[in-house]
Amino acid sequence: MRKEKNKQAKESFMQGVFAMMFSQVLIKLIGLVYKLYLTNREGFGDEGNAIYSSGFYIYSLLLTLSSVGIPNAISKLVSERIAIGDNKGANRIFKIAFATFGLLGFIGTCILFFGAHYIANFIIQIPEAELTLVALSPSVFFVSLICVIRGYFNGNGTLKVTANSQTLEQIFKTVFTVILVEIVAIVTGINTTVMAAGANFATTIATIGSFIYLFVFYKNNRTLNVNATGVITKKESILKVIKNILQVSIPISLSAILSSINKNIDSTTVVRGLKNFMNEGAAKIQYGILSGKVDTLTSLPLSFNIAFATALVPALSYARAKNDMTTANKRVSFSILVTILIGLPCTAGMFLFAEAILKLLFPAQSAGAFLLQISSLAIIFTVLAQTINGALQGLGKVMVPAIAFTVGVIAKFIINVTLVPIPQIGVNGAAIGNIVCNLIACVIGFYVLKKNMDISFKLSKYVIKPVIATAIMSICSYAIYLLLLKIISLKIAAIIAILLAIVIYALAIISLKIFTKEEIYMIPYGQKIYKILVKIGIYKAENIA
Repeated sequence: MRKEKNKQAKESFMQGVFAMMFSQVLIKLIGLVYKLYLTNREGFGDEGNAIYSSGFYIYSLLLTLSSVGIPNAISKLVSERIAIGDNKGANRIFKIAFATFGLLGFIGTCILFFGAHYIANFIIQIPEAELTLVALSPSVFFVSLICVIRGYFNGNGTLKVTANSQTLEQIFKTVFTVILVEIVAIVTGINTTVMAAGANFATTIATIGSFIYLFVFYKNNRTLNVNATGVITKKESILKVIKNILQVSIPISLSAILSSINKNIDSTTVVRGLKNFMNEGAAKIQYGILSGKVDTLTSLPLSFNIAFATALVPALSYARAKNDMTTANKRVSFSILVTILIGLPCTAGMFLFAEAILKLLFPAQSAGAFLLQISSLAIIFTVLAQTINGALQGLGKVMVPAIAFTVGVIAKFIINVTLVPIPQIGVNGAAIGNIVCNLIACVIGFYVLKKNMDISFKLSKYVIKPVIATAIMSICSYAIYLLLLKIISLKIAAIIAILLAIVIYALAIISLKIFTKEEIYMIPYGQKIYKILVKIGIYKAENIA
């Protein structure tokens, strides 16, 4: 019976991970559509991206202050209540959080709306960003509420609801971005500043749509845990519940705040630094390349990986409440292994095919290949830090990611202000700073995780074999790309080479037997996959239970 329960828990964990992973990949692909549209749109381009991104990063920072730590904090507290059977207590946490963070979100909206002029003109020194900040301001309120609802459903183990709402939000954002930018372009005669504001206002519309979907879903499913049988625990006061939420959400938010500050370091230092040896217009274009194209591309791997970071928080909190550290150890080790297997090929692929990717996706604005190559080196550390932070938060070590990121962000700031003003380095200094920042956060987080969990990370399994698989993929795919260039166009050659790289990498992972039988079983349809691998001779038949 216990074995069956563990099996169900494993399947539930991985089903949630894969639902979230599929959603995040879809979101990034849909998001890439509007990024491609904006970057290649006449009158927008790299300059429009600079205005759009500078305003959006400030908005993201303010949003982080009011809401970003909420989903993981709520999911952690709710999952702990459900683990001990206190289902009504879980629902009460949600209601109190909804009112509290709705108020904080409203305050954030007011700050962004009324402070837009000062922020644009004196903080980021891009006056054109003022209108984008005003357009984004209502989103702070709605996202604060959205985060509470998503956290509640995550804590209940229903990550699919969060995944669906995020997908819906991105579809709205993409559709309305194109519609509003085209309308603005016609009405204003291609005014880049107003077009950027229109693109950001699409975000506000999308968040409102996502909120309506989630709230209606909650209203229709509000008895999810309320009427379930369970233990009766002492009812805590509203202030006590708020205190408990803040004790978890503030440290988690600090990590997200520092991540947002990491981006705002670029928005406040890159243009300033570049103006030491080039005019303001050229400096904005360089920043637009970094924020509009390079950051967009290097963040794509995070969409594959964020599912683990999201799922680990409630999963480990639940396991700790049940005192089941064996399950916790297995989930963390598996998540880190998959993260490595995601991060390494993305790093290598982005580095090798940087120029081809930019020409393929941004034919009208393809500059920035060398900057993309440098930035790609941060991918593996970024995704690892993401998963490790999720594990640490689930274990209750919520301050560790914040401390690690603080050290990393300080290092990045020093590197930015030192290297960016140097003509021979320029905007590449910001990419170097990002590598160092995420490397530091990754190393500190991993060190603490190892001290607090009984996990054995074998060098051959977690480093040597993944590196070999990545090397095989890189050599084969790039050789194919060079051969194809002699007979077909760059764009077609790049598409074929990248698709073949995925196939080659998958075959290399299978051939090297990186996954154990138990790990394969954790994957949806894992038993069927394992039997197929046995039939083709990769694994031995006697290993099947």
